[in-house]
Amino acid sequence: MFAGTGSAAAGGFYLAFSAVVMPALRRQPAKDAITTMVSINEKAVRPPFMILFFGTAAACAAVAVIAATDALTHSPFRVAGAAAYLAGWASTVLVNVPLNNRLSRRGGGQPDRHWHSFQRSWIPANHVRAALSIAGAVGLLVPT
Repeated sequence: MFAGTGSAAAGGFYLAFSAVVMPALRRQPAKDAITTMVSINEKAVRPPFMILFFGTAAACAAVAVIAATDALTHSPFRVAGAAAYLAGWASTVLVNVPLNNRLSRRGGGQPDRHWHSFQRSWIPANHVRAALSIAGAVGLLVPT
């Protein structure tokens, strides 16, 4: 149950960025948008989100193994749901986090260029992880 609800919560969190946060930041001057995004990223690396992010990944890994190997609880939906969340998790680790780190290290010059480059890669990756997390929740929570 934790894997499914965690996947849903993560998907909702990412969806909020796609639907609300990034469009609002797009309306700000680039320098202000960068400052806000860096601040958001710093606040994300705290126990509430880290427990959700890593705890859900661990739960999904366990669910995938059990659902794939245990004849009594075998469920292709759960395996697919866990795999979907883990794919979104990997996208976060491999794409979004490095982009966040690069944005936080950017120099003081050319904020428009930095912000445009960041958004061009980060927003599509965020859409992907939101969709994968929500799809994961569906697979994990569907009754079997």
